[in-house]
Amino acid sequence: MTVDFPSDEWIEEWKDRLNENETYSEAASDWGVGWNGDFVFTIEVDDEFKENFPDMVGDGDKIHYFIGLEGGKCTDAYRVEDLSEVDYGFELIGPYENWKKMTQGEIGAIDSLMSGKFDLNGDMQKVMQYSDGAVTMVESATNIETNFLY
Repeated sequence: MTVDFPSDEWIEEWKDRLNENETYSEAASDWGVGWNGDFVFTIEVDDEFKENFPDMVGDGDKIHYFIGLEGGKCTDAYRVEDLSEVDYGFELIGPYENWKKMTQGEIGAIDSLMSGKFDLNGDMQKVMQYSDGAVTMVESATNIETNFLY
């Protein structure tokens, strides 16, 4: 089944893939245990995206998805309109084109942070400590049959 990116269906599919991935479960078994490991993934959209998909961005230029992560499991995954409505420990921010490249496996999670393709709000040390989990999390995304909106 092919799923549009970005979409509620895609983020839900990623949640399912993470929860089925034993390698991720092991690599991230301590992630978020006793501290907030939840993420918001922020997709910065360009003018072409806004022009073709105005309902997805409204008046803004960003799309946010909340991903609950604790103990090697994805506890929740959904779109967020207002970041003040969710409690999260990390925000990963990048342009649509880089999200597309990451979900296609062209750029990796840690490399993209180190090279500035993505920005991180949150404790970079924690992310580096659990880099195997981050890598496996992205690999789960690359296994989704994805239709990119453009």
